Amino acid sequence: MTKLAMALLVAASLFAAERAVEPTFLHRYVPDLAAKPADVSTDTCHYTPIFGASDSLTSIVKGVARYGEMLVAAQGACARVTYPAEEQVYVILEGTGVLSYGPERVPIRTNDFVYLPAGVKHGVSNPSDRPCRVLVMGFKIPAGTKTTPPPRLLLANLDDVKKQTVEGHPPSVLYQLMMGDRRSTRDKLAAGYTLTSLFIMEFAPGGTNFPHHHETEEEIYLVLEGRGEMVAGGGMDGVEGRHPAQAGDAYFFRLNCTVGFYNSREPGAKARILAVRSLFPGAER
Repeated sequence: MTKLAMALLVAASLFAAERAVEPTFLHRYVPDLAAKPADVSTDTCHYTPIFGASDSLTSIVKGVARYGEMLVAAQGACARVTYPAEEQVYVILEGTGVLSYGPERVPIRTNDFVYLPAGVKHGVSNPSDRPCRVLVMGFKIPAGTKTTPPPRLLLANLDDVKKQTVEGHPPSVLYQLMMGDRRSTRDKLAAGYTLTSLFIMEFAPGGTNFPHHHETEEEIYLVLEGRGEMVAGGGMDGVEGRHPAQAGDAYFFRLNCTVGFYNSREPGAKARILAVRSLFPGAER
């Protein structure tokens, strides 16, 4: 090998080593994350980014504007916000509070989920003596999309959403179909422009939703309960990358990333995952 060829080989190796590899998925363990300043932040309201806005690595997150946790202290309140081109969903993970929705003030409690349309000012206050923990999800609405807020606030509670099997999926998983797009007829709430599906999966011991991928949607899993193996693979080749998962683990799956979950086989082992899917920019339903 000539000196020139050797030099070119070394240079190529160095370039490959320095080049940032764009991952097919992102993983965060939520209890280890720190709060950061955000537009909702006040002295009594703290936002912890998980994916999207204020997160350190957002290059592969395209249609999801933000995904994080908002903690409202006892007797505290968040700054009210409005987004002209972003629809949001709040899921109340813990506690109680009051949702400001335009001129309305609506009580909220654990397991409530609510759709917040683009252009409507909203915020959360907490008159109770315990913290209120809220999962915040935001989705970018494509430029030029004409949006119309629903005629009433779309709010429901998980306790009122039945558990069911879904056609084409194993019976070892029960689904609670919380929210879908505006044309949905199967979900509790039909709301989204970019959001396509918000649901909870409950896995029986040894249960799985079978690894798969989505050709038009990004997806996020948040493990609420239990432990098992998260499948986060390399893409359309179907290769399974299995990762130990426990409550508090959050995974973002980019377009065509292999995604799935295998629950523990231990007797009585139940796992619950909150999942949300949204359209990749430019994709059609």
